[in-house]
Amino acid sequence: MHYPHKVSKVKRARAVGFRSRMKTANGRKMINRKRRAGRRVQVV
Repeated sequence: MHYPHKVSKVKRARAVGFRSRMKTANGRKMINRKRRAGRRVQVV
């Protein structure tokens, strides 16, 4: 039996989390773009 790929929450947060986005200029642009589109961006 094959098990689904288990994603580490810590690794995922470090890679694609809010704080990692805010570290780079392009990440901040992305967050602002999503906010303008009306998305609620989760701030941890």
